[in-house]
Amino acid sequence: MDTNSNSKTAKIGILLIGHGSRLPYGKDVVSQIAEMYKENSNYLVEVGFMNISKPSIPSAINKLSKEGVEKIIVTPVFLAHGVHTKQDIPHILGLDDGHEHSHGHDHGHSHEEEEEQEEIEFEGEIIYTEPLGADARLVDIIKERVASAL
Repeated sequence: MDTNSNSKTAKIGILLIGHGSRLPYGKDVVSQIAEMYKENSNYLVEVGFMNISKPSIPSAINKLSKEGVEKIIVTPVFLAHGVHTKQDIPHILGLDDGHEHSHGHDHGHSHEEEEEQEEIEFEGEIIYTEPLGADARLVDIIKERVASAL
């Protein structure tokens, strides 16, 4: 019997993070991406949103935690780094080494529901990845959009 808690059988969860919006489109897209990812993986997959849309990031992490995951790999479904990916999300995840970042930063929109976020109840490892970035696969999508408009 293997009693090594660091064995390869450790449960891994995937959290895809979207920005959140009063409009449903962003939530729908991130949720669809998560469903497509689930179909091609053996991991538990959840979505969480920085603000407005539900579930929140802490809520999604807590759901994975209740499923017994020991490690959560968090990927922001954003194209590029910005204040949210460099400061806000790491702060929500508790990965900012105790440095306080202002959630009142001014970048043209407010985050009204931030004060109401629940506490993260997860004792495992959180790994935070890069956003999607400049990936050649995105160029193929752009080519398809342009071709369909011609």
